[in-house]
Amino acid sequence: MAGNRDRQRRTARERYRRQQEVRRARQQRNRKIALTGLSIVAACGLIVGLLLAFLPGGGAKKPTAAASKTATPSASATPSASTVAEPAHHCTYATASPVAKKESFPPTTPDYTAAYTATIKTSQGDISLNLLNSKATCTVNSFIHLAEAGYFNNTQCHRMLTSGIYVLQCGDAFATASTKLTCASSSKVGTGGPGYQFTSENLTGAKYPAGTIAMANDGTATSNGSQFFIVYQDSTSGLTANYTPFATVSSGLNIVQNVAKGGFSCQYPSTEGGGVPKEKFIIDSVTIKKT
Repeated sequence: MAGNRDRQRRTARERYRRQQEVRRARQQRNRKIALTGLSIVAACGLIVGLLLAFLPGGGAKKPTAAASKTATPSASATPSASTVAEPAHHCTYATASPVAKKESFPPTTPDYTAAYTATIKTSQGDISLNLLNSKATCTVNSFIHLAEAGYFNNTQCHRMLTSGIYVLQCGDAFATASTKLTCASSSKVGTGGPGYQFTSENLTGAKYPAGTIAMANDGTATSNGSQFFIVYQDSTSGLTANYTPFATVSSGLNIVQNVAKGGFSCQYPSTEGGGVPKEKFIIDSVTIKKT
């Protein structure tokens, strides 16, 4: 009888272990990501790093994904650009989850003839943007809608990549100003959105020089939400043209570059890439000006 009980306990422990592994794998699959096309680049970078015993960017782990803090990247993800002629006269937004902070859908009829600028007020200083309304109309329409709703107010930029690609990722309302950011895989930070999603734009020939602002997504062309990233150093060679460029920095890029110099407070697993900026970077507000 004792032997049977021991076997039963071992069987139960093994079953529990397998369930935990399945649960962790499911959580990783479901977490939002962006810059998923970097898995091959990351693998190559890791091999080079091992051979040369040197990693660009101060020895940080090579990124394998970017925009959202976690998830196993998919090298086969190949989002398609929107076929709508720009500037778009009509926009479509669809319900999506997980929801960090729910907002109403943006208007479906954007002001496609207008010119817009934006100012991101941060704990480190102001960053000014020119919004590319004639090239990514529906994306700009969403960004303006969220900014005017205060969606970005008092949130942190939660993820930074400093090797292979050079970006600071923001726009997840799970990362509130008071949240203690960690690199734990159980954290919701990096997965959140506004409750809707929309299709990528402006991808034909897209490049990502320093000063580019682009949308994060989960590897599909219809999964854009609220998360975006700021390119603080040229990343064209490291990024595939899968992420909608919708703005350019006109002033304040040095603020992001200085935060990047500070490095990480912790690093995400090598399957995810990047880490939490050591210097806390809080978005106080985003204001829009129509010109």
